[in-house]
Amino acid sequence: MSLFTSIVSSTENITSIAIGGFDGLHIGHKTLFSKLDENGAILVVENNHMDLTPKRSREKFCNYPFIYLQLDEVVGMTGEEFLDLLLKNFPKLKKIIVGYDFCFGKNRGSNATNLKEWFDGEVDIVTEVKVNDVSVHSRQIRNFIRLGEIKKANLLLGREYEIVGDVITGQGLGMRKLYPTINMSVKEYLLPNEGVYATRTVVKGIEYPSVSFIGHRVSTDGSFAVETHILKETQNFQAEQVDLSFVEKMRENRYFDDLEELKAQIKEDIEQAITLLK
Repeated sequence: MSLFTSIVSSTENITSIAIGGFDGLHIGHKTLFSKLDENGAILVVENNHMDLTPKRSREKFCNYPFIYLQLDEVVGMTGEEFLDLLLKNFPKLKKIIVGYDFCFGKNRGSNATNLKEWFDGEVDIVTEVKVNDVSVHSRQIRNFIRLGEIKKANLLLGREYEIVGDVITGQGLGMRKLYPTINMSVKEYLLPNEGVYATRTVVKGIEYPSVSFIGHRVSTDGSFAVETHILKETQNFQAEQVDLSFVEKMRENRYFDDLEELKAQIKEDIEQAITLLK
């Protein structure tokens, strides 16, 4: 039984692979992918802690086939055993692409230089990628997202940070007294810190400008919520799942004395979002 999971029917004709965790599919990862040949594939070593592009959401951002290998299945292998596994499953492999900080094998005891020594084909070691003197790493992107510094995160990603959530029933207050929102349950993605964001919401394949709130509803029921208001649209959106892309954080979460004060602030948020999303 193969340890590899793939959407491709066979790995026998693959001649080049890029290896890594590839959470986030950021511009550093794309540098690796640019070195694949026409029969290339992306080998994701999955550690179940990916929260920027969890599971198979990576496939949305790249046209090469993805092949998945669970870290738990190979964590006890030596570096040589791991390479033997690759050669067994990719018999026509001629090229391996990794990042400069790539480590593999038991206790991360082998590195990209070792791979170059042991593999008979070509090993392309991609050097550090920087943007505005900031090294592009998934951990740095996570840090920016946790701080709500969305523009910085997007710069390293090379795209707008996106989450996917199931549509759930909210408290209904927005429709009755404020502005209607789509409420989301987001389980697998890293969420930005609490506040209000200019966003884009995709419902049934159609993208709409939006303003979104993440955090505890301190002015109403105190519960945690992820909700998005579609700008300039009055129709009742019916969907089971929506995509939400973050453009810029506009303000922090805060308490309002009454619903009229909250509604006035939301109106200002909407006007600011319209300007930012033009």
